[in-house]
Amino acid sequence: MLNVSNLKIDFYNQDEKSWFNAIKTINFNVKEGTILGIVGESGSGKSVTSFSIMRLHNERSAKISGAIDFEDISLLNLSSNEIRQIRGNQISMIFQEPMTSLNPVFTCGEQVAEAIILHQKTDKQSARERTIALFNEVQLPRPEKIFDSYPHQISGGQKQRVMIAMALSCNPKLLIADEPTTALDVTVQKTILQLLLKLKEERNMAMIFISHDLGVINEIADEVAVMYKGEIVEQGSAKSIFENPQHPYTKGLLACRPSPALKLKKLPVVADFLTGEVKDASAHLNAENQITDKEISIRRDALYSKVPLLKVEELCTWYPINNGFFSKTKEYVKAVDSISFDVFPGETLGLVGESGCGKTTLGRTILRLIEPTSGSIYFEGNDIT
Repeated sequence: MLNVSNLKIDFYNQDEKSWFNAIKTINFNVKEGTILGIVGESGSGKSVTSFSIMRLHNERSAKISGAIDFEDISLLNLSSNEIRQIRGNQISMIFQEPMTSLNPVFTCGEQVAEAIILHQKTDKQSARERTIALFNEVQLPRPEKIFDSYPHQISGGQKQRVMIAMALSCNPKLLIADEPTTALDVTVQKTILQLLLKLKEERNMAMIFISHDLGVINEIADEVAVMYKGEIVEQGSAKSIFENPQHPYTKGLLACRPSPALKLKKLPVVADFLTGEVKDASAHLNAENQITDKEISIRRDALYSKVPLLKVEELCTWYPINNGFFSKTKEYVKAVDSISFDVFPGETLGLVGESGCGKTTLGRTILRLIEPTSGSIYFEGNDIT
């Protein structure tokens, strides 16, 4: 379905008045109904590659050579009007950052419906119904309300799900997913991955799934390409890449995944493998590098013997729900409801929860960027409420 051969991308550096080589002659293909996972650290060239397939680079500052063929159509040779007929319709993309991908002056529903009206040639009411059905499909709460909400009125995870719904709206043959679950909690991430797999099977849709999360790539991909500094250093089936990696960079990526079962004094980093200092992951798992239960207990006793640095007591942040400018408030969204905890000097407190559960609101309330409804916040013994 998609064949990329000898792809090379250079960008013009305005400050240095010279060209910079970002992608160094890469080759890969995606078969119909399969998923290619592209994995690599930030800056390795994953997104640059996907943008070239969509023809989203500024042609005045980007120099692209090689070939990108989609169903025998040379994408690099199409005119601007011709690529627009394919982009969003036959090839669609879930962008990495929903905060900047959604237009702040239009509602979420309007933006998805616009793509449906443009490519499916349907009326506004049908587009609205289709959009709400898609919002249900990606498990957005209160889809009718989300349709009429502006991007700033919903959470980051909800914005990402709107972007996923938009990408799926025109039933593309090839879906490029650029880290589509980055802003989502693990429960919603699992749901979205299952949804993408289900849609792939139902529509025989091909997919390029870009991620830095090796666990996600292992779960969803049929084939894997590992990118490093603009090159594909290793590619093959997901099974062969994860069970028998050959390149030092791939070995490093796999070894650097932290284990919840072990706490290490020194965490492995990719550079250890690239320099040859470490050959495999077992070098970091020796007894001398592991933090024992006794050491953890001693540290905890030392931490909790001190006076709390931050103390939060029965903190509430409620948002009123008003039906009109002059209407009385009858209901509240209880974003933060009676939360209490202590943070001690030198302690790291992990705050985890699904999208929209109140994590960000709690942090903003502690900083007094949002006024609390009730409760107390003490910092170094001083009431800062």
